[in-house]
Amino acid sequence: MAEPVRLTDLAHGGGCGCKLSPAVLREILAGVPQAGLFPNLMVGTETSDDAAVWRLNDQQALVATTDFFMPVVDDPFDFGRIAATNAISDVYAMGATPIFALAIVGMPIGKLSTEQISGILAGGAAVCAAAGIPVAGGHSIDSVEPIYGLVALGLVHPDRVMTNRTAQAGDLLLLTKGLGVGVLSAAFKQQRLDAAGYEALIASTTQLNRIGAELGGFAGVHGVTDVTGFGLLGHTLEMCRGAGLSAEIRAEAPVLLAGVEALSQAGVRTGASGRNWASYGEAVHLTDDFPEWRRDILCDPQTSGGLLIALDEAALPAVMARLGELGAEAAAVVGHMVEGAASISVV
Repeated sequence: MAEPVRLTDLAHGGGCGCKLSPAVLREILAGVPQAGLFPNLMVGTETSDDAAVWRLNDQQALVATTDFFMPVVDDPFDFGRIAATNAISDVYAMGATPIFALAIVGMPIGKLSTEQISGILAGGAAVCAAAGIPVAGGHSIDSVEPIYGLVALGLVHPDRVMTNRTAQAGDLLLLTKGLGVGVLSAAFKQQRLDAAGYEALIASTTQLNRIGAELGGFAGVHGVTDVTGFGLLGHTLEMCRGAGLSAEIRAEAPVLLAGVEALSQAGVRTGASGRNWASYGEAVHLTDDFPEWRRDILCDPQTSGGLLIALDEAALPAVMARLGELGAEAAAVVGHMVEGAASISVV
């Protein structure tokens, strides 16, 4: 019997699921009609938020998002779990409770076995079950490269919608997961990732951001986004632009996943971290002697990353206590919002 094909060998784009840069996306969307004629559309494409929000009535708003990418690991079940966790995170980032999902499946039939494809879908279904939702349908095609993800839907009270544009000056910035997913993924691709690193990669990328559905109930929580393809600096900058504020990030404050610092100092990085810096680096202020490896980590694309929460200092103890109950052990305050034009100072 032939050896199973490695999933990441079929991901010719690098398996990173890299987002289009903010600048490229703005240029593309400039020629697309916007949705100003739809008063029930509470959140659309205008502020690069995590999901769309449609007001259904005075008590309910529907949150809708989609996310998919190529394999970042070779184990089919783990890949499915990571992709599903990543997609559902956008629902949580809007303060919503997921209700169901649809699968997006593009697989190279004839290169992957039916067992491998079934394993990917089973991994996604397992995460959805853990989130309390079904995979209620979807669409599949025969594609050149393996692609998997979800359309995820959720519900939230219209008054409790969380966005990336409502942070306030003085807010702390709380990141709920460690950084370094991109570094660990690159090391895996290069066959330089040890067992502890792989375990850290899977544990982080399959941890559901459940706290998001509860954030609307905490007084003093003002804004939320999830940290994914643009890295911590990129998504913080989106929050700054949305709120018309600046931010200060403490370089050594984010928790790093196991093995990330040593790998990064040894030169392991993704191409996306460099592209991210080229895209938004002019809005980020670093000291002259700032280590390049640490800059790469702050720009590192986070597949299924944590939530970045802007909150009043008085709300921090209650939110941290709840994160502890949910097992978010890497949660840490990484900076704060300040008055000023949209930019970031790393201190």
